[in-house]
Amino acid sequence: MAEAGLGARFLFRIIKNDAMKQDPPQIYGWRVFLLACSACFGGMLFGFDIGTIGGVLILPEFMKEYGLDKLNKVGQANLSANIASTLQAGCFLGCFIASWVADKAGRRTSLIMNGLITIVGCILQAASSGSVACMYIGRFVAGVGVGGASMVVPLYISENAPRAIRGGLTGIYQLFIASGTMLAFWVNYGSILHIHGKAVYIVPLSLQALPAVLLAVCMFLNNESPRYLAKADKWERASSTLSRVRNLPEDHPYIQAELHDISEQLEHERMLIGGSSLKDLLREMFTIPGNRKRALISIGLMICQQMTGTNAINYYAPQIFKNLGIKGNSTNLFATGIYGVVKMTTCACFLLFAADSLGRRRSLLWTSIAQGTAMLYIGLYVRIKPPVAGADVPPAGYVALICIFLFAGFFQFGWGPVCWIYVSEIPTARLRSLNVAIAAATQWLFNFVVARATPNMLATVGSHGYGAFLIYSCFCYTMFFFVWFLIPETKGLSLEKMDDLFGVTQLVKTLEEDREAHAHAVPTTEIGLDGKEVAKVEKTEIVGEGEGSQGKKLG
Repeated sequence: MAEAGLGARFLFRIIKNDAMKQDPPQIYGWRVFLLACSACFGGMLFGFDIGTIGGVLILPEFMKEYGLDKLNKVGQANLSANIASTLQAGCFLGCFIASWVADKAGRRTSLIMNGLITIVGCILQAASSGSVACMYIGRFVAGVGVGGASMVVPLYISENAPRAIRGGLTGIYQLFIASGTMLAFWVNYGSILHIHGKAVYIVPLSLQALPAVLLAVCMFLNNESPRYLAKADKWERASSTLSRVRNLPEDHPYIQAELHDISEQLEHERMLIGGSSLKDLLREMFTIPGNRKRALISIGLMICQQMTGTNAINYYAPQIFKNLGIKGNSTNLFATGIYGVVKMTTCACFLLFAADSLGRRRSLLWTSIAQGTAMLYIGLYVRIKPPVAGADVPPAGYVALICIFLFAGFFQFGWGPVCWIYVSEIPTARLRSLNVAIAAATQWLFNFVVARATPNMLATVGSHGYGAFLIYSCFCYTMFFFVWFLIPETKGLSLEKMDDLFGVTQLVKTLEEDREAHAHAVPTTEIGLDGKEVAKVEKTEIVGEGEGSQGKKLG
């Protein structure tokens, strides 16, 4: 501890896991934190968008310019949902494009590319001048960049982070999403107070490009992921990059041990399949039981994350506050801004005190029940005592408003950051990019479902949309059982130890033993990808040479 800096000493006090006790304190220097924050501007892209569009859609100037004021309640809900959800369509495509670029050109290059694409999309949105078609195109293009960044950021951070604080560093992604959402909420609030005319919505739409500019500039100054460099057989650069990030000399035992683990895992993966085409990787992902389990868990977590209803509130918070009785656009946007502050603050507290101490599994379990209870109260309040237009909000209504803020806090203590942490750390090295891409695409697909369905649910599922809250509440309670039965704990494990947790290492040992046993024999047993016999063939092996040799029947 004598060599530990102030930051490392602080981490030793608040983080309680075995890896924190074993690893050298020098690795917790400022470089790894700046690296994580630089990449996480990719998370702010998403947060800024979801915070901006919800406030812009209710502005009278925007509604008049884009024809929403001429539509009935259901028509407004449909057009608002289309504008908001077009981004998710682009995000879905962006995940797979970014995955391909991240594997071919590197994680860093992919993030720079996604930042530039997002800038183009934001310019199109701000310049659409009442053209709904141009707004759709702008949001789709921006979505390609936002979705691509959402896939690469957790991947890049998890491949650079020390194992003891990987959860906290990867979770910074969710903190930047929350920070972007909060900043966008306050930009909307400031615009409605101080800007007039069309600029009241053009300014927020333009400022969506700010995180994209910061992402491209910061990533230009960063190094490539050492694990990507190793995977590309650039071992000298991998060693020097890892040494720089860990703040240790290249010949330090810790650096050598980490490089050895990376090399060993890559060798094991090549032994299982060998090829690296998309077909090979998909076969490796879905035919090897340990890899298949990780892929399905990643997909399940991302579906659950969206079905909590969090983005229903993020996108349509002003409308939801209006449904709960809050009057006036400025008051709505102020309440929405406070909601953003709560999200950011609670996420920061989770990353500091719980991500790598409480662990992933426990965080998901207790927040499932807490979120479900908050949503249940809101739904019951709106059903039993619906708000009356023009009337003051009753005490029970203020409790419902508090439940909105509590829900935001609970989400940031579990299902917000933990899902991204988990899906980026559990895949094997060869499959990490593809696994995270599939998980991120799933997230965006169900984000699209939520963004598209929520306005209609609020307009049609019961008075003031009480049914929407009850539906999301039921989903939250169901998630408890999903986690209880299917999600193992991963805190404090290195990325290379995930194969042990999911049983792939044992499969490799089985294959190695089988190859050694048959090194000088004609193979008679075909071993399947799950390590079991799938066929036997009777053959005759000639043992020895000359007159005394005998035929030995195998099988």
